[in-house]
Amino acid sequence: MIRSSIQSYRESMMKILGITAHPDDEVGAFGGTLLLYNARGVETNVICLTPGQAATNRGNARTDEELAMLRRAEFAASCKQLRVANAQVLDYRDGALDRADFYAVVGDLALRIREIKPHLIMTMGPEGAVTGHTDHAMASIFATMAFHWAARQDRYPEQLKEGLTTHRAQKLYYSTAAFILPDRPPISPPPCTATIDVTSFIEDKVRAFQSHVTQSPLMVRFGKAMRQFGNRELFHLAASNQPISMEFETDLLSGISE
Repeated sequence: MIRSSIQSYRESMMKILGITAHPDDEVGAFGGTLLLYNARGVETNVICLTPGQAATNRGNARTDEELAMLRRAEFAASCKQLRVANAQVLDYRDGALDRADFYAVVGDLALRIREIKPHLIMTMGPEGAVTGHTDHAMASIFATMAFHWAARQDRYPEQLKEGLTTHRAQKLYYSTAAFILPDRPPISPPPCTATIDVTSFIEDKVRAFQSHVTQSPLMVRFGKAMRQFGNRELFHLAASNQPISMEFETDLLSGISE
């Protein structure tokens, strides 16, 4: 009876799923938002498509395999700091998401969406975020199609043969920014339609990034940027399962039903 009650409670909780490309993206893209909604009693989940083995900053790793192992552990530590309930790293190749099997990657994400059943999904924008990184762009495209296809019985029907059901998340958001980096490839960021005040969680966000020890050359710059400009996280509403007119939001769960 107690176990049944706990399961019923978990199924009734609001759930958010973030989908990223590399370990540490979860902090920069929406770390404060994950913390904010956890504090509100929302179950937060993050799926990272690659273990980040092609990173420029490599710590003490001598091989790609060693770096992948280190970064998986760092991702787990970061997500613990961000109070993420369920954190997964998949096995796609860092730096090569644009050459991955499209149908297979979307299927992997659709499977996890059907298992987790999030109310909303967050990912990066198809421009590749402020860095214009191709992996970020592909994570966005894969996540977008998984958002749509997880709801359809004619997509990956083999997943539905053992009791798993389709799932229609209610909103899809792209993280965005109010600036561009002039020394990076040109990007056209999604317009901001939602602003989340994460002022109370800046130091937690900095500590989460510090979990990514292999990326230590970036830590001082990240911490300085967060303390100066990081009190807001910006999002673009990319899709909704109810036709709506665009209105500026300060709560991603606005209009979402349990």
